[in-house]
Amino acid sequence: MAFHGRMLIILPFSLVLFATITSAVGQAKQNCPDRCGNLTIPYPFGVNEDCYMGSDYFINCAPNGTAFLRNSNIRVTNISVDLGEIQIQQYLTYDCYTEEGEHRYNIPELWVTPPYTISGAKNKFMAVGCDTYAEFEGYRPNQNLPFIAGCMSQCLGLDSVDENSCSGIGCCQTSIPDGLKNRTVFLKSYNNHTYVMDFNPCSYAFIVQEGQFNFSGNASFQQLANVSELPMVLNWDIGDESCDVVAEKKNSSCMAHTKCVNRTIGNQAPSGYICQCLPGYYGNPYHPDGCLDVDECKDSNPCDIGTCLNKPGDYTCKCPKGYKNTEDLKKCIKKNTNTPIKVAMGVIAAFFVLLVVFFFLYCAMKRRQFKKQQDKFFKQNGGLFLRQQLASYNGSVEAAQIFTEAELEKATNNYNEERKIGEGGYGVVYSGNLSADQHNKVVAIKKSKVNAPIAETQSLEFVNEVIVLSQIHHKNVVRLLGCCLETQTPILVYEYISHGTLHDHIHRKDNKYPRLPLDLRLKIAADTAEALSYLHHYTEPPIIHRDVKAMNILLDQKYTAKVADFGASKLVPDQDEGQLSTLVQGTLGYLDPEYLQSHILTEKSDVYSFGVVLVELITSQKALSSNKKSEVDRNLANAFVRAMKESRLNEILDAEIAKEGEGFGKVVETVADLANRCLRLRGEERPSMKEVAVELGGILKIMGKDSDEGKADFKRSPQETDHLLGSPANFVVDISSAEYDHSMQTQHIQMVKPYGDGR
Repeated sequence: MAFHGRMLIILPFSLVLFATITSAVGQAKQNCPDRCGNLTIPYPFGVNEDCYMGSDYFINCAPNGTAFLRNSNIRVTNISVDLGEIQIQQYLTYDCYTEEGEHRYNIPELWVTPPYTISGAKNKFMAVGCDTYAEFEGYRPNQNLPFIAGCMSQCLGLDSVDENSCSGIGCCQTSIPDGLKNRTVFLKSYNNHTYVMDFNPCSYAFIVQEGQFNFSGNASFQQLANVSELPMVLNWDIGDESCDVVAEKKNSSCMAHTKCVNRTIGNQAPSGYICQCLPGYYGNPYHPDGCLDVDECKDSNPCDIGTCLNKPGDYTCKCPKGYKNTEDLKKCIKKNTNTPIKVAMGVIAAFFVLLVVFFFLYCAMKRRQFKKQQDKFFKQNGGLFLRQQLASYNGSVEAAQIFTEAELEKATNNYNEERKIGEGGYGVVYSGNLSADQHNKVVAIKKSKVNAPIAETQSLEFVNEVIVLSQIHHKNVVRLLGCCLETQTPILVYEYISHGTLHDHIHRKDNKYPRLPLDLRLKIAADTAEALSYLHHYTEPPIIHRDVKAMNILLDQKYTAKVADFGASKLVPDQDEGQLSTLVQGTLGYLDPEYLQSHILTEKSDVYSFGVVLVELITSQKALSSNKKSEVDRNLANAFVRAMKESRLNEILDAEIAKEGEGFGKVVETVADLANRCLRLRGEERPSMKEVAVELGGILKIMGKDSDEGKADFKRSPQETDHLLGSPANFVVDISSAEYDHSMQTQHIQMVKPYGDGR
């Protein structure tokens, strides 16, 4: 199937996958048909009972020449015995709307059974449309949990669509895992295509063979309306055991002059095997006659000197007089018996002396280059400006400190693996001991994985943020002590917190943390609220954290909460501006839906994220859970808001927390009501963090506690879990139009750098 248009390109499969397959590969068994219409049918496949190797390889040939896999409606358009692959045609999923409110959609499913699985290497999942959210769900054989992935595509006009790129504007794509036995494609829109109806009334989603569909803007919108099927590649095996087991049992289906090749799915043990011809042979490895010898000497002479002699699976060169064979017998070289040994030894000795001289010169040059590179990075990252700003303080405040690369390497024992205390997608955190003149202070050192220098236009902004953040002195905020600017990406030095994250304690990581009682949970919540209130209302300029979550709240030995990871934070440059237009950043399950839709960042975005943390504290459930059957219930915020709306609070609360709450009147209900207000869709309807902190402090006083009261007498395990700077910067967010509007489920949002937008 192909469209002859300038934009949409669907290539003939035979040109992509089977260009190297000769006619011998298509051999059928003797006296058996080898074609069905335009399809060549090689053994072990066949159309008659005596022509195929078991019913799994039956090709049902319709009278009109259309081939189907076994007794299914799956149409087969090509077969490869060399790669163990089969091309099929599969229906597209579409979701269409009209201005009159009509809705048409199609959600086809694909089910295959061993020895067939969907190829992850040869297929891509794609979605096309300007108001589109698509996902697919599939299972591997003998596994109960599904694999779920998807992507989001948006645009407001044809001018914004990149006709040569499928990058989220009009088209999005993602990879799929190997080994799926089935797949279901789901397709949704956010606004029923209301704003793009005139040029894009439909969305489309499909799994398609790599290279068989190229997105090309408006032409793709128009032409997909006339397409019902696109090609997909399935893997198939000839057996369900590994090559070692087959060799031991001596029951291989591989014929003469072939080899057994294991088929694996991901990192699992081999799930089966296929057969391939040995080097020097060609043909069908499953045919009773086996593979045939390639006569390398028949049409040309591969020997530069001498005569080619064919042999089974290989060839040799017969050398003329005065020449001899190389070790592999495939080349002839001239005989030379007159080279003096002394000349050879002299050449070797001279070469060794030169090598030693060049080595020392190289080491000296590398040292100079390394020092020069350090100076370059220091200037490029704003080091001179930072040094000038620190000098201007003249000791009046405790500001950021500039560390050298050598100091941090010494503190971490050259970044020894035993010093590693945390790792995310973009950075690794090490514990370090500073030198004696630094009072042997223990610090946390974050070293970026990504070599991405700060742009010159951003280095001054980065320096200003380092100075501002290092001057934050609040008992509930992890303090930034300084940085090293001699590396391509700056290294950050933080205060060391050693008793794990709030996420670890709530969800009892590795069962090494005891359960937190209600009063301690509310104290931690109050500490966190005070920290965020301080950042919003008492710093100059104000700071929006933008990634508030349980994993970014650290606890010290007295269970005092410390807000950490300011990698995504934004400084509000103007007090008169209550909002910022930014690239959306956040973490799955915590992201403010209003911010996601508008890209306008406000302090109320932190309030929403804090509301999710507050719900985690009283329910002991994770912000997102793939174990829930209902799509709405997978998102804790959605499930909680709906439970509050339907007066089912007791069903979602942690039973032990609810029981503790009975001793304090309506404390739990009051906290739940506060969390519910923090989770309102409209930011203007949420309380400020200052109001939240005051309310939590009042609740603690009702319970006879104080938010500033220490917890040294609350005995806990002395084991340390060192999570200092948060989790990876690649997050997934989902948007569905369920009962809780604009809720978050799955959309790729990526941080540009570990310092926030553009930093």
